[in-house]
Formats: sequence, structure tokens, C-alpha cells
Amino acid sequence: MMAALSIRQPWAWLVVHGYKDIENRDWPTNFRGRLLVHAGLTMTRNDYEQATQALDEAGLLPLAGLPAYEALPRGGLVGWTRVVDCCQEHASPWKQADRWGFVLRDSRPMPFLPWKGRLNFFNVPRAALQGWAAA
Repeated sequence: MMAALSIRQPWAWLVVHGYKDIENRDWPTNFRGRLLVHAGLTMTRNDYEQATQALDEAGLLPLAGLPAYEALPRGGLVGWTRVVDCCQEHASPWKQADRWGFVLRDSRPMPFLPWKGRLNFFNVPRAALQGWAAA
């Protein structure tokens, strides 16, 4: 089994492409290690436009911008990252106050693999990843 975490788009894209180095949550974790990134199914066009505007205003929008709304895959695995720490204080501009920050490293996008997400961490059987480059 491999651990996975569902993250809404466009945040999942930002994580696996190495732009976002903190995932903010309301809960802490002791988990450390490789983590599959699942792109959640939910993202409205309004969500996308608000995220793009907020990223631009914060100076966190990648120079080339985000992929088009239609191009962001949802409802499946999109890559992996490594959780190296969990903290309440961090210098990253991605760290939100009053939230726990999962510190991410070595992120990498992979080909989209449709998969049903879940809340919190969930397990994906290694057999399901056979042939997928992240296995």
C-alpha cells in the first residue's frame, strides 16, 4: 500500500510541479515519507479564477501561469511528493497562520490515473499502481 492525500486543484498541480512546498491542514500528522497526490474531483471555474487571482496577488503564480481550467485533471492521482515535516511555523510563503503545514519535498508529476479520493490520508494498493511511473 502507498499513502495518498487528496488535494483540490489547482493546488495539487502546484504541489506536484514543485511550486507549493507546504500543504496546510487543520490537523497535524506524524506521517513522513513518499505520498501520492490525488487531485480532488471538485473545482469550479469560480474556484479556479479565485485561486489564480489570489496567487497573482501574493506573488506566487508561476511565471507561465497555471494550466487552463479544462486542462487540470481531477478525480485521480497526478503525482507524488515526500512529507518531511509537520509544523505550525515555517518561513514558506505557502504556510497559512493557525494551520498545520505538511512540509513537502521532491515533488514530481506523473501521468493521470483515475482514482477515487477520500478524506485524510488513504491507501492505494501497490498493485493498482503497476505500470504507473510513480510505483
